[in-house]
Amino acid sequence: MTTGTHPGRTARATAGRWRGRYGAPAVLLAPFLLLFTACTLIPIGYAIRLSLFTERRSGLGFGDAETVFTGLGNYTRALSDAAFRGGFLTAAQYCLIYIPLMTGLALVLALLLDSTLARARRFFQLALFIPHAVPGIIAALLWMYLYTPGISPVLDALESLGTQPDPLGHPLPAVVNMALWQWTGYNLVIFYAALQAVDRSVLEAAVVDGAGELRTALNIKVPLIRPSIAMVGLFTVIGSLQLFTEPMILYGTSPGVTSSWTPNMYAYTAAFERHDYGLAASASVLLALAAAGLSFAVTRLTRGRSDRRREADA
Repeated sequence: MTTGTHPGRTARATAGRWRGRYGAPAVLLAPFLLLFTACTLIPIGYAIRLSLFTERRSGLGFGDAETVFTGLGNYTRALSDAAFRGGFLTAAQYCLIYIPLMTGLALVLALLLDSTLARARRFFQLALFIPHAVPGIIAALLWMYLYTPGISPVLDALESLGTQPDPLGHPLPAVVNMALWQWTGYNLVIFYAALQAVDRSVLEAAVVDGAGELRTALNIKVPLIRPSIAMVGLFTVIGSLQLFTEPMILYGTSPGVTSSWTPNMYAYTAAFERHDYGLAASASVLLALAAAGLSFAVTRLTRGRSDRRREADA
């Protein structure tokens, strides 16, 4: 008489172990994967497909539109357009001004709130976070009111002091100011949460060694929350490339803001004013590739520094 394991019983046991090990994670991840596929992967795929085609009309342009496969023709048109390249230059200038200012201001405010001298922390956290709770379009309209000569109380007050500021004549600082007002409080909360997770015994040891508030903040707190600073920098770079709401509000009012002032505005104009959906899709795909490349570069740079730091400590 021979004994052995029945094949069906083995298969059922294997399936039971698989369900026990992977069933719960699969159920928990399924809603995210469905939404990610429906809201991200499918639109990206549709944009890539749309970017490979263009519409042409026969005759003198009065015939029916015909969808024609162009391959990389739309990408060539976008990259050869000086207006599209100029939008990336504007985005780069915006990043160079906005990212250091916003990150530095949010970090300084978070360190002040985390210091032992701070009072009314909850009040200041809420007060600084409230601007982020205001919808972007409403915030842009409010700043548009403050930027318009003749109706802005701020400009009227400055004019009464003998100065004649013209914020709409220089749109880049105006847009940076609008973004600072909206996003500094949001990133302050991230930094403050990271500071609260710092081991208090490390800070107490620094105090015992005679370190003051400033030295403790710069030499201990900031290095310990560097991953949070890197994360904020990464998200800010991605968001800066997608700049749209603020300059779109200034478009038509500020002479320096054109219909292709940023890559997003270029794609919007191509799609909804020129009805060139292939060109708009190709510009959007190129913008997504630029954001992905910058994200990869920032991630590798921050990881490389942290890895070298751990090796030095070891």
